[in-house]
Amino acid sequence: MSGRRLVVLAVLSAVVQSFSACSSGGKGEAVKLQGAGASFPAPLYLKWFKTYNAAHPNVQVDYQSVGSGSGIKSFMDRTVDFAASDAAMKPEDMAKVEGGVQLLPMTAGAIVLAYNVPDVPSLKLSRDAYVGIFLGKITKWNDPAITKANPDAKLPASPINVIVRADGSGTSFVFSKHLSSISPEFASAVGANTQPNWPVGTKSKGNEGVTASITTTPGAIGYVEYGYAHSQNLHMATLENKSGEYVAANTDSAKAALASAQLPQDMIVWVSDPTSKDAYPIVTFTWMLLYKKYDNKEKLAALKDLVIYGLTDGQRDAEPLGYVPLPDSVVAADKAAVEAL
Repeated sequence: MSGRRLVVLAVLSAVVQSFSACSSGGKGEAVKLQGAGASFPAPLYLKWFKTYNAAHPNVQVDYQSVGSGSGIKSFMDRTVDFAASDAAMKPEDMAKVEGGVQLLPMTAGAIVLAYNVPDVPSLKLSRDAYVGIFLGKITKWNDPAITKANPDAKLPASPINVIVRADGSGTSFVFSKHLSSISPEFASAVGANTQPNWPVGTKSKGNEGVTASITTTPGAIGYVEYGYAHSQNLHMATLENKSGEYVAANTDSAKAALASAQLPQDMIVWVSDPTSKDAYPIVTFTWMLLYKKYDNKEKLAALKDLVIYGLTDGQRDAEPLGYVPLPDSVVAADKAAVEAL
């Protein structure tokens, strides 16, 4: 599994992810679908699009992993056929899209705090500790707020090198929304945003960039989607949840976090601080953004079929790549919305 993920991440380093197609290899006219947006689900989407193209060689899918903010801008400018965002989409922005917007939660995953500290293979971080790190108030690895939960760890007196996102990011939005929900000070000083004004940190672009920076920076800590950290064998902190339990990120703890989510009509739901004692505290859905009306019938038909594939057979790829398969109720709601396009 790790090897496959490494291949995926290597391919994602390219600016544009493209899969060749020709009409002679499949039925129907050649159709090209252009998408852009979140890096959070990009490895999974890459797998879907490659597999779908192999079965439907007349359909070409180009997806640019440029971050949620850039994806939404391209979507609003109508330079893409679909976009992807971990921050969903603001109602005021959706109102500017003629004909309407359909948001579809396509998968879910955990945001982890990956770190690079030699001789510290496991690390517990209390809520006060990880909020303090990203507020710039906890600056040394042997700070009492960290050592208290890790009495046996060989925590050095060296600086904590915080890594944050440089681009407009849904991952940043979800992480800063969680920090705002558990810390009034963070909510007031920074708040939830796709590009937070972090008081501390070195900036890197994309989940790919943050992962690379953590890997190469001694004493680093940063927030990334679970699958990226897992594929690079990075150490991930065990975080204190709302119930006071220290929980590691995995499929079961992510499912526990999402268990209470009730999908509303607009398909946007946040679980910023789950209450279950088994829940990992930072988990989110991630969305595809589609127009409710397409002038090109061939593109619409191909796009609908592609999305249905992701919601059905494609869900089997989620867990091996570090994501959480969608609950059946969410899949059913998505399918109904797709059929209405």
